[in-house]
Amino acid sequence: MTFARVSIAVALAVTSAGAVAQDAAPYCADLKRVASLASARDRFASIAGKPREGNFSDTVLALTGWMDCSLYGSGMYTCDSQPLRTKDEAGRAQVKTSDQILSCFAGSWLEIKDRSSPGYVVLHPARGSASITLSIDENESKEFVVRMALFVRG
Repeated sequence: MTFARVSIAVALAVTSAGAVAQDAAPYCADLKRVASLASARDRFASIAGKPREGNFSDTVLALTGWMDCSLYGSGMYTCDSQPLRTKDEAGRAQVKTSDQILSCFAGSWLEIKDRSSPGYVVLHPARGSASITLSIDENESKEFVVRMALFVRG
């Protein structure tokens, strides 16, 4: 390989690494913590906050940049994205969020394509009983959101 080709390959690698770093999700560390709690004995008890209506409660660990994070029962953690004006914007946000989550878990999670569909993405770890779904929903203000739910399967 010539010096010019090596230089180009190095420049492309550095540029690619920079692009990945820029796309790093600000909520990655928090999401990893929530995912690890899903397999803990007490699951989400350590991050439970004030009770809400029904079987919901607040959480003391909200993901950076997400809204209305809460717990449902003992086995589900859920958050909404920032509101989006159109369903198309929400679809693009869903794809970006899925990519960010998969990047966050560095290859240890994957999308389950045969359970995913437009508007609904299913992610599982290679090992473990947790699962993440990303759905496009409307909030009470009729704005579109990407709703993330992390729960324990089985």
